[in-house]
Amino acid sequence: MPDDERAAIQRHIRELDRLGDDLRVLDREIAESALDDAAIKRLLTITGVNLAVAAGLVAAVGDIGRFSSPQKLVSYFGLNPRVRQSGLSAAHHGRISKIGRSHARAMLVEAASAAAKTPGPLHAFFVRIRAKRGHQIAAVAVARKLAVLCWHMLTKQEDYLWARSSLVAHKMRSMGLQTGKPHKKGNRRGPTYAYNVKELWNQAMRVAEQAQKGYEHFVEAWRPRPPKERARGREALTGSN
Repeated sequence: MPDDERAAIQRHIRELDRLGDDLRVLDREIAESALDDAAIKRLLTITGVNLAVAAGLVAAVGDIGRFSSPQKLVSYFGLNPRVRQSGLSAAHHGRISKIGRSHARAMLVEAASAAAKTPGPLHAFFVRIRAKRGHQIAAVAVARKLAVLCWHMLTKQEDYLWARSSLVAHKMRSMGLQTGKPHKKGNRRGPTYAYNVKELWNQAMRVAEQAQKGYEHFVEAWRPRPPKERARGREALTGSN
């Protein structure tokens, strides 16, 4: 290899090492700020949401009280479908607007892809939408559902109902290690013990699978009503002719 090419490669390697060091510093700073943040810890209970996603969403949202409804938060992330209507014809929902916080929207889609691969209600929801609309639309639909879920969790100050305790403990421990906390040694079992034991891990996965089956059973008999039938239902409620 010529000397000039070898020198260029060495410069690129040094630059990659420098960027890697900067990223490690940033990861440590994010973890340190997240240790005392209740909102970040709450979002970490959601399957598929890691520290980077949780911290990014909290930073983008700020005060959840700014959003009076989950739909407001969905629109803020640009995950709301566009509505097109011409004249007196029926309105059609198109692609998402993509108006809003693009980096937070990308994080939600990333978390949705991870959640769709793990047994649970979110996986069942993804599979149901994918069968009708395809993989990409299903991933965006899960991202939208995650935004709604985040609004309810942060507003009501409640953790994810189907959180897996061992996985959450593993996330918290990893966050602590990123801040520079030492590895714990000894025979005493910590909160992440179940995460590393296959039998306990499988037990937690079975609980998640039961939650997934519960969702599938819930929506199995549910069928959306045709537009005309919905209109008749509204007229009956309002008393219009």
